[in-house]
Amino acid sequence: MRSKALIIEEQDNVATALTDLRGGDEVDLDRKGTSERVTVAQDIPFGHKFATSDISAGGMVIKYGEPIGTATAPIGKGEHVHVHNTVSRRGRGDLEGEGAHA
Repeated sequence: MRSKALIIEEQDNVATALTDLRGGDEVDLDRKGTSERVTVAQDIPFGHKFATSDISAGGMVIKYGEPIGTATAPIGKGEHVHVHNTVSRRGRGDLEGEGAHA
């Protein structure tokens, strides 16, 4: 059976949907040989991220083993992680001087 989502690096706190997911779907994930299950809280479109653990407001969103964004609001396990609750840390010229090149 094809996996519905992918965790890229062990320390990531988000997974990427490999298909459209519906709220309530249970997704089995592989984290470096350890299996875990997350129930998605709402519909997650193909290619979008969802939290694999709770992320507090101001907390780092970790993908590829690197911080890629900051949560602008609390994000619960299984919730959609996107522009409505995250601000990007990549490609931001306004952060260059702050040492935030992540």
